[in-house]
Amino acid sequence: MIGILVAEHLPLVRRGLVASLECEADLTVVAEASRGDDVVPAVLRHAPQTAVVDLELPGADGFTVALRLHEEAPGCGVLLLARDPSPGQVRRAFAVHALGFMSLEVGPAQLADGVRRIAAGHRAVDSELAVAALRSAENPLTRRELDVLRLAAQGARSDEIADRLFLSVGTVRNHLSRIMCKTQARSRLDAVRIAGDSGWL
Repeated sequence: MIGILVAEHLPLVRRGLVASLECEADLTVVAEASRGDDVVPAVLRHAPQTAVVDLELPGADGFTVALRLHEEAPGCGVLLLARDPSPGQVRRAFAVHALGFMSLEVGPAQLADGVRRIAAGHRAVDSELAVAALRSAENPLTRRELDVLRLAAQGARSDEIADRLFLSVGTVRNHLSRIMCKTQARSRLDAVRIAGDSGWL
């Protein structure tokens, strides 16, 4: 029997996921969570083989949860579910050691099969998303440019970014200019969106 934790903040969606998985003779839901920061304690308490985790959890998003589980409960494989999946999210999911990534619109049979594959230590990714992720562009940004863009994504001004990264304001502006050139963005916000969709942030 494969034990599963289901983490989803919307009660109706969570109940649907639980009901779908419980229909399978070899699967059982041993724990549920509605917040990301509740997942690791629940996994440590109930020891499921697989955690089915929504990306958009309050408290800690799915990527953060996957990384924490990899560090604190490596025996529990993670299947991330997204409402509007993108190739960049797939790349980011693998970067945080999730074994699976699927759309929330996936069918019950595919979800159950994904859980089984992850419990066995294999990857489980929607084939179209996997191909799109492989075809998506490699990250053209340097580590320092990513540092600048992450702070810009939090709403920091150029002088605040400079203070936090121990750079001059001119250097920060040069980094932002190169970022927008490399991403072909029209603005900082557009660059943040492009980098986020591509899984670079």
